[in-house]
Amino acid sequence: MTAKVTLTVEDLTSAIQNSIENKGMDEEQAYSLAQHILNFFGYSDRIIDNILEPEDRDAFYMLEDTGILTTEREETTLYDGREWRIHYWLFRRERIAELMNSADPKKAEEVSDSVYDDLDEDIWKRNR
Repeated sequence: MTAKVTLTVEDLTSAIQNSIENKGMDEEQAYSLAQHILNFFGYSDRIIDNILEPEDRDAFYMLEDTGILTTEREETTLYDGREWRIHYWLFRRERIAELMNSADPKKAEEVSDSVYDDLDEDIWKRNR
């Protein structure tokens, strides 16, 4: 049996920054979001949705869109026969690891200052 590695703030920050939707998020914002999210989970990979406030749930939905979080639900029958649904949020560790190991978005997306920077020098030679 393999031991579960603890997800650190730095790991989650890296995954958040490397996710497609968050390419524009600076490190300080990503770190703050990672810390906020981890405060709910602690050392667990799953939390109950009922503890979230609407603003927190919005952040969770954003991370669900990137694949960092996912949801699941459990149904149980109460003593009086009614069905009760419990909704959970879970970390997707495989996706987090994938995002952590992806290229640094700042290096991977080197953008030229000018469209002319990428042209060959031959293009500037005049043919007579």
